[in-house]
Formats: sequence, C-alpha cells, structure tokens
Amino acid sequence: MIRKSLLILPLAAALFLACVATGPGGKTSLIIIPSSQEVSIGAGMAQELARSERIFPDSTWQRYLNRVGQNIVAVCDRKDIQYHFTVVESDQINAFAAPGGFIYFYTGLLREMDSEAEMAAVVAHEISHVVARHGIKRLQATLGVAMAYELALGNENSEVLHTAVGLGLGLLSAGYSRSNEREADDYGLTYLVRAGYDPQGMEGMLQKLAALGGRSSSSVFEGLASTHPQTQERIQNTRAQIARMNVNSSNLTLGRQQYQQMRSRLPQKGAGQ
Repeated sequence: MIRKSLLILPLAAALFLACVATGPGGKTSLIIIPSSQEVSIGAGMAQELARSERIFPDSTWQRYLNRVGQNIVAVCDRKDIQYHFTVVESDQINAFAAPGGFIYFYTGLLREMDSEAEMAAVVAHEISHVVARHGIKRLQATLGVAMAYELALGNENSEVLHTAVGLGLGLLSAGYSRSNEREADDYGLTYLVRAGYDPQGMEGMLQKLAALGGRSSSSVFEGLASTHPQTQERIQNTRAQIARMNVNSSNLTLGRQQYQQMRSRLPQKGAGQ
C-alpha cells in the first residue's frame, strides 16, 4: 500500500501541474509533458533540422524574421519559453512550428508575400500552435501514456528523449485537426492586431495560399487549396472575426515598402534547391 501511494503521489502531482495556459482569455488544457521537456524535444528537432535543411545565410533576413516574431511573442499568451525563428533557404512554400517554440520559414514562402503584415500573420499562426501546445499534444498522444509520463516525471533517459525527437520530426509534415486550425487562425488574428499589424494580412495570406493550391506544403496553414470547403470556411471566419474586431486599419502596420526591400534580398527561384 505504501509503495502504491509513493507511485500515485508523483503522478497526481504531475497531473496537477499539467493544467497550463493554452490560449487567450485564461484557457487551460491538461498537458502531461512539461515545458522544460517540450523545449528539450524541440531543441533536439532543431539540431536534426540544422543537418537536413540549408539555413539561409543572410543575417539581415534572420534578424528581420526574429524581430517580427518577437513582436508577436510580446503579445501572445505563452511566455514561459524562448522562441526561435529561422529562415530556411528552399523553394518549398512552407512554414512550421516545432514544439518548444522553434519556428521555421522557407524562402519559397517568403517570396510569395507582399507585406510585413502578411509575414506577421503566418508568424502569429505558427506561434498560436505553440501557445495552444498543439504539437506537444499530438506528440504525447503518439508517444503513449507510459513514455509521456517518463518525460513528465523528469526522466532524462536519452532513449526516451531520442524517441520523442524522432516522432516529432515525423509529425511535422502531418496536418493538424480542423479544430486546431480554427484555434491557430483565431489566436493568430488576435495576436496580429495586438502587435499592431493590419489584420488584412491574415486574410491576404489565406487567399494567397488557397490560390497556390497544391504548390504549397501541407505544413503551411495546413495545405490550403482553393476548392477545399474548409479553406473557404476559414477565410469567411477570418473576415467575420476582423469585422467583429472593428479595428481602425489606418493605425495599424501593413509594412509593404519595407517588405518589398527585404524580398529583393531573397534568392531567386531555383537557387534554394
């Protein structure tokens, strides 16, 4: 009986500590894997990505993406971690967030944008996945209860962490659920306006990626296609949310001129292959 109690107590403590903020307005969710281990998993994934992807060697662009990213981070609902923003040199039309705040943009996607507000919209969407812990929820479900609790209880077993990193990398190309995407759109638009950007940047990007259809990766706003009913629903939801916000766009940043200058620094199509 004593031994059973000793086992139950740490699990109960882990569950108690796992009710964490996962969105605006004080929304919370039950997350087994703590932030410290989530960051370790994300860092491990970032190490693997650094080996497999070509990091864009333009420090001006890396600083620019980080500045815009930190503008969104400053107004988001999760600040218990550090966020890292990286530009990858590739013609893929792609962007994604790994667990723990590691966010990647591909030059192929950046070439499709016309303003800083459009880039900030995608940044806000990806940050929202991290705020809502969509990636770590999906990962802990894939790991299973036993391995998730090993991480939750501070087990530094390198084999468990290595398994989590491998599974996390495999999940990067998998799309999120419809409810996850609604949340990321909703939170992202809220954060976009809080950071002082024109919310039309969000609708503009949704329209752009819908028009691209099959050319965009499944990770970019999760594979929008112009004929997909869910795509049109998301665009309509975004328009309705913008209308409810009743914002004065004249006081918000579009950033078209500065973005055009930065876009001229991107590699030409074909150079990133």
